[in-house]
Amino acid sequence: MQTITAIIETPKGSAEKYSYDIKTKFFKLKKILPAGMVFPFDFGFIPDTKGGDGDPLDIILLSEFHSFPGCAVECRIIGAITAEQSEKKKKVRNDRFLAIPEQGTLFKKVESIEDLPKEIMDELEQFFKNYNEIEGKVFTPLKRLDAKEAVKLLKSNKHG
Repeated sequence: MQTITAIIETPKGSAEKYSYDIKTKFFKLKKILPAGMVFPFDFGFIPDTKGGDGDPLDIILLSEFHSFPGCAVECRIIGAITAEQSEKKKKVRNDRFLAIPEQGTLFKKVESIEDLPKEIMDELEQFFKNYNEIEGKVFTPLKRLDAKEAVKLLKSNKHG
């Protein structure tokens, strides 16, 4: 299966949200999550893509390890959660792609999100609902895509 490069913004277990600033080319501390809330897996973006919110597409890397902001990780797409995010009256698509790092071992046999325990997908969706609620936004999962559908969606959002 073809791999892509993901850039990590916020590592697994972090209560600090980092984001890449394209102008300065640095990672900035964006916010600190409430006590007890941490990112369940490494979170970042897919370079040379653009989502409905104008930012590069979001990606979650399911693995047993956590990396660091700025780390480039080769991974394979296993699915996506299509979603709408709304702030006040404005709604935008803000999908989350799911991937398995090539170096990981825990999820090595996972080919598509159907291979994951349902609880992992439910917990990821709940995390993003809670995370957005803190910012006064509403995150509404629309559909879970399998690996093939997710790769097709990714290709339609590639540029450069």
